[in-house]
Amino acid sequence: MRGEGGVTLEGDAVRAAAQALEEAERSHEQIRLLTDRHPHMTMDDAYAIQAEWMRMKQAAGDGVIGWKIGLTSKAMQAALSIDIPDSGVLLRSMIFDNGSDIPKDRFIQPRIEAEIAFVMKRPLEAKDASPAAILAATDYVAPALEILDTRIFRKDPVSGRLRTVLDTISDNAANGGIVMGDPVRLFGDLNLGWIGSIVSRNGEVEETGLGAGVLGDPLLSMSWLVQRLAAYGDRIEAGQVVLSGSFIRPVEAPSGSHIVGDFGRFGRVECRFL
Repeated sequence: MRGEGGVTLEGDAVRAAAQALEEAERSHEQIRLLTDRHPHMTMDDAYAIQAEWMRMKQAAGDGVIGWKIGLTSKAMQAALSIDIPDSGVLLRSMIFDNGSDIPKDRFIQPRIEAEIAFVMKRPLEAKDASPAAILAATDYVAPALEILDTRIFRKDPVSGRLRTVLDTISDNAANGGIVMGDPVRLFGDLNLGWIGSIVSRNGEVEETGLGAGVLGDPLLSMSWLVQRLAAYGDRIEAGQVVLSGSFIRPVEAPSGSHIVGDFGRFGRVECRFL
């Protein structure tokens, strides 16, 4: 939420970091850890960098289509010594059709996560943070694969330090793309915690998981996002997509990978990395 350290970086530093991330994405040359460059940066600084980068993309003609929630599992939070999720922005350019071939030069180090996506029919504000209100505002849910990418080194080549949650937030929560399955419109009686996926790469099972891996219930991660956005004067809009958080560990997706997320009766999502 707002107030986690306050924004301490000057505007020029925020803009420079956002520009460096944009250039890294275009050139496929990762940058060093922002937390090495700005060792005293705060979580609010990280979100300010993310917001500035997304403003640059919107100014170039890319539109916001929703949000992603990350770091929702206890294991990932423990690994980064935090106790809250993070969030990022979904852009129109990130959407891929189910079954898509992903161009070889699109991402730097793609990985895959399995998630439940929510598509909203009404806006969500702070007063709508309860699971019941979120369900009532949902048009449909769908199985989804999130494509992660990182414009920042996972391990800094100079300092040897691993990236922190502040680096990840600045890097738009490591989001790269989204592949969505078919809409599921009869979801009111579903226990989303029991929705699971078997994720395979080239026919071999890599990860399995259940929706309960997302803070115990994907609706609780949705509630967190509603409140976080409200604290920053924002909200989830009608028609937007929200990735509610992964319930598997990231699966590496190098060139030649055929990734399939089998959600059983909930649906199937797949893509190929050329």
